[in-house]
Amino acid sequence: MNKETEELIAGLANQSPQAQQQLLRLYGQMVFAQIVRMVTRQEDAEEIYQDVFVKVFGNIASYNESEALLSTWINRIAYYESISFLRKKKDKLMYVDDRAVNFDSILEEQVDDALDNGDEQTIFLIERALKFIPPSEQAIVTMFYFDDMSIKDIAYITESTSTAVAQRLSRTRKKLYHVIKSLQNDDR
Repeated sequence: MNKETEELIAGLANQSPQAQQQLLRLYGQMVFAQIVRMVTRQEDAEEIYQDVFVKVFGNIASYNESEALLSTWINRIAYYESISFLRKKKDKLMYVDDRAVNFDSILEEQVDDALDNGDEQTIFLIERALKFIPPSEQAIVTMFYFDDMSIKDIAYITESTSTAVAQRLSRTRKKLYHVIKSLQNDDR
């Protein structure tokens, strides 16, 4: 850990308003972006954002630098606060049924060709398709594609193993591929 991060953590542990403001400047935008991708209503995202930083400030003593970077630790809190909010939410949404898709028939090469392009149209289609998969899967995809997180960091955030995250990401990518193909057929 670098000296600047050590000083920031020490300031947070002492409840320094300057340290809290610095933390918000450094990580606030990243956290809000993660939340808003999972919880689309602005007011809900703002409430969760506040809850995340209240937890961060209150639990900074439990941060362990040997487990993860500070940003990854904060992302874990944001992830669980968002998931917790969505579980409590009353209105249930419809998602693609895993049983309706034969994932074995979808080749990784097809998925790579469709999702790893990186052009504006592909990004638009991924963002549209994300609405049709559950929030926990949305989170993994957005952390991987939009936040450029490693499988290891995603595993830490979701409290999974790297192998489980890789398998889930592969399955979710196939589900996204299926949704994108359906959306493209509907647009014709």
